[in-house]
Amino acid sequence: MYADLHSEPAQPFDEAAMRAVDRALAALRRGEAVAIETADGTVGAAVSVESVASDAVARLKRLTGGEPVLAVTRRRATVLKLMEEGTGVVALSLPGGLTADEAHALADPEHRPDGDLPVGLTATAMDADSREAAAVELARLARLLPSAVVAPARGVRGSAEGWAVRNDLLLVRARDIADYRVHVVRTLRQVADARVPLIAAENTRIVAFRPIDGGSEHLAIVIGEPDPDQPVLARLHSECFTGDLLGSLRCDCGDQLRGAIAEIARQGSGVLLYLAQEGRGIGLVNKLRAYRIQDRGFDTVDANEILGFEADERVYLPAAEMLRQLGFASVRLMTNNPEKLRQLARCGIEVVERVPHIFPANGHNEGYLRTKAERSGHMF
Repeated sequence: MYADLHSEPAQPFDEAAMRAVDRALAALRRGEAVAIETADGTVGAAVSVESVASDAVARLKRLTGGEPVLAVTRRRATVLKLMEEGTGVVALSLPGGLTADEAHALADPEHRPDGDLPVGLTATAMDADSREAAAVELARLARLLPSAVVAPARGVRGSAEGWAVRNDLLLVRARDIADYRVHVVRTLRQVADARVPLIAAENTRIVAFRPIDGGSEHLAIVIGEPDPDQPVLARLHSECFTGDLLGSLRCDCGDQLRGAIAEIARQGSGVLLYLAQEGRGIGLVNKLRAYRIQDRGFDTVDANEILGFEADERVYLPAAEMLRQLGFASVRLMTNNPEKLRQLARCGIEVVERVPHIFPANGHNEGYLRTKAERSGHMF
């Protein structure tokens, strides 16, 4: 369902289409159903699994005349042993119809950590341009569990828009959901710039970038006076509320943040990009869910996949766009993560050097660091 996050979107920028996706995201987070139109003109309705009340599935069936299915990521279907490894979206259905309780149990590992699957459950891989794939991506964009109850609308008279209006539903096109992430990044703009002396770097200013959808801001922490004609010493840091602010010992994020600021100041100048992609891109709430799964003995990668996410959902197109707007075309990148090197290069930023950025374990994060090295390829 993803658009290529390193290239232009499939459709030209359409502000009205972006507003439609924005409204659909808000509706989904409120627990409301939304209408989704596919490229062939068919329409259906979807509701997030997180907010499926006991009567919501029956209501969805009455509304559409179609049989609801549970759309989950292939990662989640693999965890449930319903599919082989792969990517994409899978529709789960039951012979007697899906209930809200079954939807919760299949989508959320907190409801069915080790339970048996219902008799007769079938799994069908869906096309990338399907309603089911669009609904899962919409839930993912809303930072909800990446799953949705989806039903096709039967016997629709007239246009998809007319059907949605008659049923008091917001309508969004599947292709606009697919292109949304790239469109939003292309609209990043500098909205504030102020001098903020830091304990380890007094000559510092912070530049805030905001997308047109009004979503979370990304921040550039510019230390000293870096020369745009030279490769800038840079660090890409994904926000971590628990590590950066609270000093959590489950990760090394706080050490990496403060260590990078101190090292950039020591070398004279550079930039740290503070990116709004908590929990490797799954959001704070889902990160806390992943922590509970880790407490049962799973590692970071397994926990994200049990929830239905990829091991790492982060993208670095926003970072590349911020660097370009700040005037930097090449970097000396402070990282242990080879994916950051690859993604920045694909986004048109030259990485002339990798600067290792390593901190010792603290007694609580040995397993976390080991997983980074053994399963994510981090270079310690």
